[in-house]
Amino acid sequence: MERQYRLQKNRAFQYVYRRGHSAACHDLVMLLAPGRQLKVGFSVSKKVGNAVTRNKVKRRLRECFRPYLGGVKTGLYVIVARPSAAKATFQSMQKDLQHLLKKQNALTERGTEGNRAV
Repeated sequence: MERQYRLQKNRAFQYVYRRGHSAACHDLVMLLAPGRQLKVGFSVSKKVGNAVTRNKVKRRLRECFRPYLGGVKTGLYVIVARPSAAKATFQSMQKDLQHLLKKQNALTERGTEGNRAV
């Protein structure tokens, strides 16, 4: 994912945790806070596994979110991986992410058209 879309600062994550609304499913939790730009952050704790496993989960999450970059509403998104995400397949992560975006009503018309094959 491009740098301009990344949520990097701890202050930004804390803002989303305080102000954001959450939606959850089996492997993921998504928090969405209002914002002028589209920024996405990923949080994978040590409960998920060792460093190799955590990085693998983060890479998968970035790739799952990439197709939605042009089709989601602006705001600050934080995707939190639960420990069960370490064993989840890429396809199940895609489905979970799509479900959470719909649950948060974050998809625009453009976002729902381009991702029907997921």
